[in-house]
Amino acid sequence: MTATSSPADSTTGTTTGTGLTVVPIETPTLGDRSYLVHDGEVAFVVDPQRDIDRVLDLLDAHGVRLTHVLETHLHNDYVTGGLALAEATGASYVVNGADEVAFARTPVADGEVVAVGERMRLTALATPGHTFTHLAYALRDLGTGTDVGVFSGGSLLFGATGRPDLLGPEHTHDLVRHQHASAHRLAALLPDEAEVFPTHGFGSFCSATQSDATSSTIGRERSTNPVLTQDEQSYVDELLAGLGAWPAYYAHMAPANATGPSAPDLSPPARADAEELRRRIEAGEWVVDLRHRTAFAAGHAPGTLNFGLDGGFATYLGWLVPWGTPLTLLGESAADVAAAQRELVRIGIDRPAAHATGGPEQWSTRAPASFATATFADLAQVRHHRDVVVLDVRRADEHAAAAVAGAVNVPLHELLDRVGEVPPGEVWVHCAGGYRASVAASILDAHGRRPVAIDDTFDQAEAVGLHLVGPSA
Repeated sequence: MTATSSPADSTTGTTTGTGLTVVPIETPTLGDRSYLVHDGEVAFVVDPQRDIDRVLDLLDAHGVRLTHVLETHLHNDYVTGGLALAEATGASYVVNGADEVAFARTPVADGEVVAVGERMRLTALATPGHTFTHLAYALRDLGTGTDVGVFSGGSLLFGATGRPDLLGPEHTHDLVRHQHASAHRLAALLPDEAEVFPTHGFGSFCSATQSDATSSTIGRERSTNPVLTQDEQSYVDELLAGLGAWPAYYAHMAPANATGPSAPDLSPPARADAEELRRRIEAGEWVVDLRHRTAFAAGHAPGTLNFGLDGGFATYLGWLVPWGTPLTLLGESAADVAAAQRELVRIGIDRPAAHATGGPEQWSTRAPASFATATFADLAQVRHHRDVVVLDVRRADEHAAAAVAGAVNVPLHELLDRVGEVPPGEVWVHCAGGYRASVAASILDAHGRRPVAIDDTFDQAEAVGLHLVGPSA
């Protein structure tokens, strides 16, 4: 199966045994997929992301006409491009009629059939669990009488299901049981060879657990997915026990999607010089350096924060930034700034306040600041001859499973509110792979602390002799 994550990527897609073409549109930084499906003439799209130019480019590349845009649910992890795409193409915008939205849509309900061209028929299937009004769409090819697959959104995922707790704890108990029933409904309605096309599950926090699978079928899920192999109570207990924190910006996504988001403005923001950048930092605005963590540690404009484009940029920035705070982007090139803008519009941060390109020498009227980087082996050595603070910024569930003995756990998404809890002294900060540690180190550095960012994988901690505690240690 060939995926595309930007307008320049491959656009071939997968041709099913019936001759239909399915093109997954990957958004790996958010852990999601959208889908373009066509018969060579007409097409439909399921769960499009905000930056609809990717879909428009695919339509041109395949020479097909879009007739329908379908949503499986009001998304909690990204801002949809569905309404904007429908308006740009004249396609019908198919949304559950039970969803309370502020825009005109083609309402659909459980059991209704959506005809796309002469061959493709989509049956809406009520699959509550991720949300109460969640729909899946089963695709049948009339030309061959084949059940091609199901676009399962946040219902049945690869080896998992969508998480049931995003609407609040008062609904979780009901939704998790709905999720179990919905997965069994799909498994009962579709043949083993039907493909499963989920929206979530590729790193998205909308997924209850994660899988490395890139494709699957109903038959495979029937034999391996806990929701289909376990009884209801076992599934409920195991899933709820494994749920961790989810990004704070999720709270803004469903309301934004219910209003009908417009197409994003991806034009460059205003350019800022070093004086303006300093004023913005002193005013409490966020000035974000997009460079790789090693470059940032070696030298950066004082007071800037490091969210590198090489990691979960939008997820972690959206999680930490106080919503509505003016945001300025610093990139080595205009292309880096443009890439960051594209990531941000997907989570509803539409227009950066300003931007600058180049390096720290151009971004500050002061000498660049810096901090040290290290490995777990370095930490093991330094602990032999002096005391240092070890700050673990992984999530609480990660820390509870296995942690460096004596480490202080302040999850990254809580650090801004808990900086004062970090013990005094030299702080060696780590996560699981280096990305979150660099974000945390930049926050500590901006608050006048002296961090050392451990740029290493956590599995090296035990290998170099650090004492670990916890059930997985």
